[in-house]
Amino acid sequence: MTRKISWFTALMMATMPVSHAAPEGIVPLQPQEEAQPAAVPRDNPVATADFAPMPVDPSAPLRDAALPFSKVAPPPGSFNLRGIRPQGQIEFGVRSDEVVTKALLNLHFRPSPALLPTLSHLKIYLNEELVGLITVTAEQLGKDNQAQINIDPRFIGDFNQIRIELVGHYTNVCENPAYSSIWLDIGKESTLDLTMQKLLVKNDLSHFPEPFFDARDNRPLTLPMVFSAQPDVAQQHAAAMLASWFGVKAEWRGQSYPVLYNQLPQQQHAVVFATNDKRPDFLKDYPAVQKPTVEIASQPDNPYQKMLLILGRDDQDLITAVQGIAQGDVLLRGQTSTVDSVKSLEPRKPYDAPRWVRTDRLTAFSELQAYENQLQSSGMQPAPIALNMNLPPDLFLVRARGINMDIHYRYTSPLQDNDGSRLAIHLNNQFMQDYPLLAKKDKGNQLLHIPLIQGLQDSTTQLTIPALRLGVVNQMRFDFDYATTFIGGTSDGRCETVAPVSNHVVIDGTSTVDFSGYRHYIEMPSLRAFANAGFPFSRNADLAQTLVLVNQKPSAEQTTTLLNALGIVGAQTGYPALKIQLTDDWSKAQQSDRDLLMIGTIPENLRDDTRINLLVDAAKSWVKKPVRQTTLNNDNVSDSDRQAESITAIDSAGPIAAIVGFQSPFDEQRSVIALLADSPRAWQLLNDALLDSGKRAAIYGSVAIVRESGVNSLRVGDNYYVGYLPWWERVWNALATHPVWLAVFAVIVVILFALLIWRVMSLVSRRRLREEDNK
Repeated sequence: MTRKISWFTALMMATMPVSHAAPEGIVPLQPQEEAQPAAVPRDNPVATADFAPMPVDPSAPLRDAALPFSKVAPPPGSFNLRGIRPQGQIEFGVRSDEVVTKALLNLHFRPSPALLPTLSHLKIYLNEELVGLITVTAEQLGKDNQAQINIDPRFIGDFNQIRIELVGHYTNVCENPAYSSIWLDIGKESTLDLTMQKLLVKNDLSHFPEPFFDARDNRPLTLPMVFSAQPDVAQQHAAAMLASWFGVKAEWRGQSYPVLYNQLPQQQHAVVFATNDKRPDFLKDYPAVQKPTVEIASQPDNPYQKMLLILGRDDQDLITAVQGIAQGDVLLRGQTSTVDSVKSLEPRKPYDAPRWVRTDRLTAFSELQAYENQLQSSGMQPAPIALNMNLPPDLFLVRARGINMDIHYRYTSPLQDNDGSRLAIHLNNQFMQDYPLLAKKDKGNQLLHIPLIQGLQDSTTQLTIPALRLGVVNQMRFDFDYATTFIGGTSDGRCETVAPVSNHVVIDGTSTVDFSGYRHYIEMPSLRAFANAGFPFSRNADLAQTLVLVNQKPSAEQTTTLLNALGIVGAQTGYPALKIQLTDDWSKAQQSDRDLLMIGTIPENLRDDTRINLLVDAAKSWVKKPVRQTTLNNDNVSDSDRQAESITAIDSAGPIAAIVGFQSPFDEQRSVIALLADSPRAWQLLNDALLDSGKRAAIYGSVAIVRESGVNSLRVGDNYYVGYLPWWERVWNALATHPVWLAVFAVIVVILFALLIWRVMSLVSRRRLREEDNK
């Protein structure tokens, strides 16, 4: 694949006067006048700097991209620069099939009114190169300001970091860097504006999955999938597996797969499924294939957009070709690759999803890392270290006393012992515990090593996490807070200062968390478990226990929903749905011992089933409303509150969609999730709800209704339990969740105990009387 030129190569290619003789074809570098971008008030003209233009193809398409700080900056989307935390940064990538031709940094900032003008300034670095300098003037102090900095696009590479550093001063002598008046806030409305030019990409699969998915692109993946006509079950099967595989690659970015019939998208790469007998019109003259084939080609009349061709003699070849991509993508090369065979050697086990914490043994923190150096930080006040932990939704932790963690960490010693420096640990933004950072005792070591954190009691060596604070997606945050002492003026007029130094902190990768030994048991239906973790289908990461019921002739919107749903599950588990089964025959679903995912329609013999709380049929719907509906998505709802109070039927021309969960009518340990909609617009609303993380967070209970106004969820109808729990643990669980039963049980126990005591005392009394009579 043609790669974009690096900044150094671009610099070599820049047109400059030649002052010395050089070998033919080599232009020696000459000193350039340094550009000086400057800050400007809102009402003043924008200062700009002229850069040598990038070598571009005038016919290549361009696109403009605005990266707002609200999305690319750390939460809450703005920088709060302080004296002891003077730096903030954003990161962005550039796709391999694009090159940046223009870059403009728009900064909105408000400096402290206590700063000294001219002496205080902002430094802007791109990949550790100084590219801009903003001098704080007297007119800007305490006011909203705007600055524009032109960035030389030749210095932009694949992965980039823009770092903004405050050099703040409030006095000329005896300055304390920790003084509270040293601050500058950069607003979330700040943006990085980029102009991108498309590059011609060579038809070579050795860089696959580029250009269809590029890890440098932080935007949600949008990958259209093209069929010759309405796909049959086998073609939908192949597309579903490929969608889940791309979902694994997309991870947190999100993904969508618009489906098109017999046409290519405009200005987008696409995947095309075709057999020798079923081909889109634009592939009619393409040579027939003799094996499952994967090929990359340019779209007709558009060499900048590529097609990933999934070709075969028949539909089964398409499935084999996709399996070859999912299991052997590192072997793809050249313009065309054929898949001879794919064999599974070892079946996957339940709950072994790569992105879930292990539940069969201890899990090391190094296994949970998402990127290099995630477990370390540096600075006068090091940035927090965060680590995500995804758990199976059915992990039964109700009666667990806590989850044990053994945490090893290293840190730069504070200047003084017991000066207030501490390590604070948070779980899901809730404070858990803190531990003091002590001064080093071993002068031969630069870093003090603490083998194990003390626990909640001094006698323990483990941190115990309350199980009730754990959810499906969890974040542990470690804050190393240093109490830094700075000396100012003394009583005799002398000025003594201590130069601040950078601290280094590390959470060792050998630290462990233990989720082993817990049972799997969950109350269903739980649409939150489906929305957040793809459960119950994700119990097996390859979806080996999942059957999808699809339509024989699905609309493009229904097929899009199928692909989006499986792409989301793939992103959550980290493994493609290679063992999933699809059918359009309800009788096969009746005979299958699998969890069922329905797309589009409810079978006729289930339409009157009372466990289905909402049906969408030609813009007419009815819903059972529970007796008491909680405003929050709280799972602790009593059975009496779930009972239906009323049934309402409404005719409306507006679109409506629903996600419905209920127990399988064929197996009490199996579940059904139905994705329903009544119109093309309703399918769009449903897909938007599945793809939007904020709307997915509103999905819970047994039914989620999707309308133009958003998502509304309800808990209504009978609940059931999936998993295994011994009878004695079920009794304790029932008593713990039903206080009335617990009170009744306590009364019965007290009465039985009293009767037992009375009986024993009676026996003792009669024995004593007999002994006295014998005397």
